[in-house]
Amino acid sequence: MTIESSTTVSPARVSSGIEGLDEILGGGFDANRVYLVEGQPGSGKTTLALQFLLEGARRGEKTLHICLSESGPELQLIAERHGWALDGIELFDLSSSEASLDPDDELTVFQPSAVELSETTTGIIDRIKTIKPTRVVFDSLSEMRIFAQSPLRYRRQIMALKHFFTTQRCTVLLLDDLSSQGGDVPLHSLAHGVVLLEQNPVDFGAERRRLRVIKMRGIQFKGGYHDFTIQRGGLEIYPRLVAAEHHKRFLGEFTQSGNGEMDALLGGGLERGTNALFIGPAGVGKSTLALTFAVAVALRGDHAVIFAFDEGRGTIGARAKAIGLDIEPLVAAGTLRIEQIDPAEMAPGEFAHLVRTSVERDQACMVVIDSLNGYLNAMPDERFLILQMHELLSYLSQMGVVAILVLAQHGLVGPMETPVDISYLSDAVLMLRYFEAEGRVRRALSVLKKRSGAHEDTIREYQLTSGGIRLGPPLTEFSGIFTGSPTYTGTLKPLMPQPAHD
Repeated sequence: MTIESSTTVSPARVSSGIEGLDEILGGGFDANRVYLVEGQPGSGKTTLALQFLLEGARRGEKTLHICLSESGPELQLIAERHGWALDGIELFDLSSSEASLDPDDELTVFQPSAVELSETTTGIIDRIKTIKPTRVVFDSLSEMRIFAQSPLRYRRQIMALKHFFTTQRCTVLLLDDLSSQGGDVPLHSLAHGVVLLEQNPVDFGAERRRLRVIKMRGIQFKGGYHDFTIQRGGLEIYPRLVAAEHHKRFLGEFTQSGNGEMDALLGGGLERGTNALFIGPAGVGKSTLALTFAVAVALRGDHAVIFAFDEGRGTIGARAKAIGLDIEPLVAAGTLRIEQIDPAEMAPGEFAHLVRTSVERDQACMVVIDSLNGYLNAMPDERFLILQMHELLSYLSQMGVVAILVLAQHGLVGPMETPVDISYLSDAVLMLRYFEAEGRVRRALSVLKKRSGAHEDTIREYQLTSGGIRLGPPLTEFSGIFTGSPTYTGTLKPLMPQPAHD
């Protein structure tokens, strides 16, 4: 690696036209350099390239798209479906039978027996000298590879183009569809930077797309894979969340549930910058308990957001009404937001981006993920769930956000199985269980863990009533409640009477 002298002036940065990619690159591409964008057909290379050119046109720069793979009309159609106008982009169409490579030559690029690669290169060079663009897209190298017919000649022509571009003060994206066997790894050494786009099918749901910056000379970029989607309007890239890059000063005051007994059980409530895991079987009341915390935050005028993987907004609203909470005014006021998530359609990076947007743009001070079981379905396997959740919880902690995670165990009574164990990542753990007594199925809860302070260590019965959550006295005369079949050792006084409507 050559060490440049301290007097060398760093090149200006050029925006890619995609906010997420600029963040990954720390501000964009270095100007007047040649970059390689590679990926299988359909991975999004052309869309990325058009966004790059449109950004240049928006800034009043001259831009050029050299069309070898797709014709001008095809690019116009792509642009229309994204809601773009290509008026500010010069199209040099070499893909159609009418396109002439040389003003004095009537042959076309699709007659390789008669057209030499050098003539193709000459036509491109002449057009660039005429237009003098500052941004150029070359789409794509696969046709150049076919024209060259030999790897050596192909590499020499690409090297000649690169040397020419460096004299023209233009930033160039070379697109490659990886049609050659094993890709053109030697070509990486010619490019100032290499960006790889991938499109990976999954067994169920939409395909997952991700981006990786393989190299970028002189730029400290964010490594690893970054999820992205193609939407109307172009690529939406979600940079990999790095918790260490985000910090916010905050006071560690309590966030309360609005239920005095519940807050006392938790030693005053949940502190800002901590997370709590609500764990138990299906239907025991985990989501309802999490909802009471979110509603209490919204009623104080702060912002809370619920990411619902398992239930729709209507179901959540009905559950709230069943315990005497009306969430519609809070939703209308914007202090409570419910985001319904389809795990089959959303990549983990996109979800992390939604959480980050809620915290940084909407100033959310509470985030509820309901449930981790649904979130697990969006992950390739359990290992990545743990890593992703660790980074996400670290980020929320450093931003002073209270995070509530809901996790359903397998089974209803008796021994329980947990699909994934993240209790060690949690600052507080609330266990909710069914138990049987007096011929009825009852509910009990206890705070098993709370890192940030003292908490009550008793096991209490609780009920979900039309007036909210009610807690009973400690179940001191029972043992084995969390097994589902407790042993009774005294009177039945500790048990709560059934609500009147029962």
